[in-house]
Amino acid sequence: MKLLHPKLIDLSLGRVERLLAKLGDPHTKLPPVIHIAGTNGKGSVTAYLKAMLTAAGKRVHVYTSPHLVRFHERIELAVSEGITRPIAEADLVDVLSRTLAVNSGDDITQFEITTAAAFLAFAEHPADVVLLEVGLGGRLDATNVIDRPALTILTPISLDHADKLGNTIEAIAGEKAGILKRGVPCIVSQQDDVVHEVIVREARRVGANLIVWGQDYDAYEQRGRLIVQKSDQLLDLPLPALIGRHQIINAGTAVAAALEFAEVAVDEQAIEHGLETVRWPARLQRIDSGPLPSLLHPGAELWLDGGHNPAAGQFLAQSLADLEERAPKPLYLVVGMLGLKDAAGFLGAFRGLARHVIGVPIPGAHEAPFSPDAVAEAAQSVSLSAEAAPSVEAALRRIDVLHPGPKRILVTGSLYLAGHVLALQEGVEPQAN
Repeated sequence: MKLLHPKLIDLSLGRVERLLAKLGDPHTKLPPVIHIAGTNGKGSVTAYLKAMLTAAGKRVHVYTSPHLVRFHERIELAVSEGITRPIAEADLVDVLSRTLAVNSGDDITQFEITTAAAFLAFAEHPADVVLLEVGLGGRLDATNVIDRPALTILTPISLDHADKLGNTIEAIAGEKAGILKRGVPCIVSQQDDVVHEVIVREARRVGANLIVWGQDYDAYEQRGRLIVQKSDQLLDLPLPALIGRHQIINAGTAVAAALEFAEVAVDEQAIEHGLETVRWPARLQRIDSGPLPSLLHPGAELWLDGGHNPAAGQFLAQSLADLEERAPKPLYLVVGMLGLKDAAGFLGAFRGLARHVIGVPIPGAHEAPFSPDAVAEAAQSVSLSAEAAPSVEAALRRIDVLHPGPKRILVTGSLYLAGHVLALQEGVEPQAN
């Protein structure tokens, strides 16, 4: 039998198209699809839309990656109106086994197998909508076999995965904009000017219809409320449950998408309920109890976020600065990062804000992470005080020695590290990505 994944990431559509054909093309038998790409915020936008659509009583399938603790998180199935849950073990084994069987040992990546299996599950379980998150890039991502989505979304695009998508922001934007389709509306979130130009150029080339942040819709906070404004509509909504100034952008993008999604009606009440009840672990998530907080003196705050690129660093630093303004506490960072990431670019956003950084390993990372010493060196290169520790637990104990009093600790740098932390909290072994 040939290798299941000849390359960990090998962007192409040919292999998954052949596999889907053997499965009877389940991707052509799906409910209306909302296809979501971008560098930062695509997971949050997906979470908002899931919350809004389920609040409206709709049956929603969801595909995301990577998972945090259990592989089942990647494929969520509508079990009834307004209720979506991670795929059951028996169903997951069934669709993966059938997909592997028809693949007949051909070269295939893990993500392609998983995507094909997800399409099989989605086609065989009734739903009103599929929320489909791109894995990497867009143009050659396995999810881009969907020829005619009902709606596409481009969340903020910045430099990330340059080794696979191109080393300029223009190249990366071009890959992400590869999900645009003729005649299909695309909600474009807040973008840098150069990114916006690439998206507009690609939309003209393929004939896609753009709904653009700052032109066709806008969102902002006003007197403790989220205001979403279109040319013919003004919504006065509660602030999103997810914390951080960047979540105004993500929530506004999701609201614009919900309003544009003609196939399924989502009223203002469902939008409000979705904003208030949304859950998306490891996105500025406060951890108040459990094994890790118990390592700290009373008065310590423990936060978790999977941000891992310079743009995410800027968003996080701004959010922590806002917290500092409202409730001052010294900030400490516990950081683990994959080795291909721009560690200095990510950490530089915290200069003047974080008191100390501790680099940690990422157990079970799917690609080589920075060593804890290398993380510390990257922090020191941007004028941050830093050291290394052998584990997250050791880092927390060290911070408690350095500053026994009230403090704010953010564990960040990688979704894989975030998954490890959540698994420690649950007392389980995380499943490998």
